[in-house]
Amino acid sequence: MRGIAALVVVFDHSAYTFMPDFRRELMPQFNTSRYGIMVFFLVSGYIIPASLERRGCVQTFWIGRIFRLYPLWAAVVTMFLAATLLGVAELRDFGQQSAATVAVAHATMLQELLGTPNLLLILWTLSYEMSFYLLCVALFTVRLHQRSAAVAVILAVLAVVSVMAGVVLPASALSGLVGTGPLIAVASIVMVVAICCASARSPVLRGFGGVLGGVLALALVPLNGTVPLWEGMVILAVVFLGTAVYRAENGQNTWRCAAGTAGVVVACAVGSAYRYGDGDHFTRRGWIVAFLLAVLTFGAGLAWRRRRVPRMLTGWGTISYSVYLVHPVLLGVIDSTIGRRRHDNLALEVALFAVLLPLSMLTYRYIEAPGQTWGRRLARRVQPP
Repeated sequence: MRGIAALVVVFDHSAYTFMPDFRRELMPQFNTSRYGIMVFFLVSGYIIPASLERRGCVQTFWIGRIFRLYPLWAAVVTMFLAATLLGVAELRDFGQQSAATVAVAHATMLQELLGTPNLLLILWTLSYEMSFYLLCVALFTVRLHQRSAAVAVILAVLAVVSVMAGVVLPASALSGLVGTGPLIAVASIVMVVAICCASARSPVLRGFGGVLGGVLALALVPLNGTVPLWEGMVILAVVFLGTAVYRAENGQNTWRCAAGTAGVVVACAVGSAYRYGDGDHFTRRGWIVAFLLAVLTFGAGLAWRRRRVPRMLTGWGTISYSVYLVHPVLLGVIDSTIGRRRHDNLALEVALFAVLLPLSMLTYRYIEAPGQTWGRRLARRVQPP
């Protein structure tokens, strides 16, 4: 599922460059970007709690996540910065923010929720992923982690209530209120303290750190995101829906509970998007179709989970993180050198994938896989007996 989602997101972004006419026709009917992202979040919700609870140790969980995400992230950011120095890619405008501020915000992976433009556009989803990790750890440390269904329902209901009540916040509202620099400084310190305390041996410190991280996530997602408030809540609800399905499969709640949760989340998400209406870069039809297809895709993957899956699909899934992070660097170089096409060129679209997939195999083999190995070794050393 992650492999399919990554390829759809790549198509969405590359269509700007190679298939502009087709994309203009497609997007109002089917928001391909949101489809891929929602599949990603459903899968994360299904997988991440298993990773945490299998270990039963917050410290080893964070070690695993850090070594899973950061090595490739650092390599890709370095490649992009090198390309900008060579003049073959263009750096985004960060306004009045200093290089140190931008670097600290990105180092937390919460930059999307800290009022800092993303160095690479796709990095915004990692901010929501990191928020989910903080919330997972919070629930685990206070022993409410099996309440995933209730959490998903509450978040989904909050989404529809906010849009029905007409609650509209400007993008990065909290940054505008307290200042981007101070918010980044405070949030970075809080995040480090939360992770360190949640990883401690003391039950009191673990509880304090977990709750602190959870409060940080719940403050940033609704109050400082760049997506509408309702969509931020829907994203979190969708991730916890994936977790509710994981609970049902492992006998921690019933399938009836998971199905009811799915019904509520889908109804609230569709209702929120419909109520929100059409905007300059948003059509309710395109968003709703993408969301429903993402849920159906996840359901199909769930139904197929005990059957043999084509090796090509599992291969795409294995390298999906590399595909997701590497493709914007390629597109950035192409846009700055060759330039975007005025009309569709399918041959160039295919050529991009022909270059991207082998390159992603290499980054997985020499960056991702060694990073995961190092993380597992360190986790074994610190794992309590």
